[in-house]
Amino acid sequence: MSHILIVEDEGIIRSALRRLLERNGFQISEAGTVPEARSQLDAHSFDLIISDLRLPGEAGTELINQQTPVLIMTSYASLRSAVDAMKQGAVDYIAKPFDHDEMLTAVNHILSQHRRQKSQEEAGQPGTEAKDQETSMAGMLGESDLMQAVFQQIHKVAPYDCRVLIFGESGTGKELVARALHDLSPRKNAPLISVNCAAIPETLIESELFGHEKGAFTGANASRNGLIEAADGGSLFLDEIGELPLEAQARLLRVLQEGEIRRLGSVESRKVDVRLLAATHRDIKTLVDQGKFRLDLYYRLNVVELELPCLSERGDDVLLLADFLLNKSCQRLGKPQARFSKSARNALLSYSWPGNVRELENRVERAVILADDTLLHAEDLQLPQANSVKKASFVSSSFTEPKPQSSQFADADHDPAHLPADDLSLEDYFVRFVHENEDQMSETELAKKLGISRKCLWERRQRLGIPRRKSATSK
Repeated sequence: MSHILIVEDEGIIRSALRRLLERNGFQISEAGTVPEARSQLDAHSFDLIISDLRLPGEAGTELINQQTPVLIMTSYASLRSAVDAMKQGAVDYIAKPFDHDEMLTAVNHILSQHRRQKSQEEAGQPGTEAKDQETSMAGMLGESDLMQAVFQQIHKVAPYDCRVLIFGESGTGKELVARALHDLSPRKNAPLISVNCAAIPETLIESELFGHEKGAFTGANASRNGLIEAADGGSLFLDEIGELPLEAQARLLRVLQEGEIRRLGSVESRKVDVRLLAATHRDIKTLVDQGKFRLDLYYRLNVVELELPCLSERGDDVLLLADFLLNKSCQRLGKPQARFSKSARNALLSYSWPGNVRELENRVERAVILADDTLLHAEDLQLPQANSVKKASFVSSSFTEPKPQSSQFADADHDPAHLPADDLSLEDYFVRFVHENEDQMSETELAKKLGISRKCLWERRQRLGIPRRKSATSK
């Protein structure tokens, strides 16, 4: 059981957070100031410190050290104070008031990372490398059984100089598989030349692959080596080989049978030593039946067949990839480190991902660019079902007559205004704060006081059923 120290001077928030974490299996200790927290730290060992940024006397950042991770809470709208805390060594920050899912997501993520880091330090670097090889290869990540089977096949096939035909939908990472096969082979110090057969015009494909002599055709003003010659001693990856014209297929078959090429316009053949890797998202057997692909070339290519699963078949790999791509996007774009909320993770798992990993990468990068907060929600990903839910919520809230305030909490036991302070949950605290202050404050002032954006305030109003009063909208 993880032991967490909560450092918070407001009793309502401290007790609500304690109950939330205890209900989810954590052992909790409390402190109201930094000196009290130091006394607790001297007496006990903790797995995590959750501390308010602004405390009486010393700031919560004074608790940051190298042994125990610190999650900073702040009710201030200034992002700079939270970022400064991160620079001082805090592992993350969260804005108050926050809902249960946000807090639990942050806590579980930090504890998981901390446990992984400790186990790696105890096991040493060799063990860490072995673990990395189990879940990643040449930029591919995957812990699912399907991807583990792919990794095993790559390890078995890569050392041998055989041809491999890679099948998989667009965006599944076929070129990464080819890269892994090359990097793990004896040819790794020679070049890997990648060619997308669908991207080269049919009139130029033969010249690009096999090269040409000066004067071989109009515009051939000089002799030129082809890409197959450029890959001599290394590997040639032909992506979307199903798009290769029949004339080029006949020439490629000669390369595979004889190990030699002939440039366009030349009468001489040249020996080449190339390992051929090919990939396609199309059914080659159907193309053979349609007369669009040579049967003899198909059998030459298909020494080993390797099939990549689509993203929707890979289970929790979606979350593993999403976290990796999120970190990568934040670093590349210079944005503060973000994370996914529980709603976003559920949306990631439930979506079908027709564009596979390529679509996932685009969705994550778009969310990082457009999101107002560092906690990304389902609507930030703009997935089809997330958009439909958001639209339905907007329509119902816009065109349905708002319920009177008294009917929203029919039972006084569930009305935050009638609950004792120690029984308030974090969401109840948000509801009470909005009800008590919306007549005196504008939406901008409310959001600033709560330490969130206007957009986030609107979304929480929709989720918690707190329509704006007419008196508030007039401010």
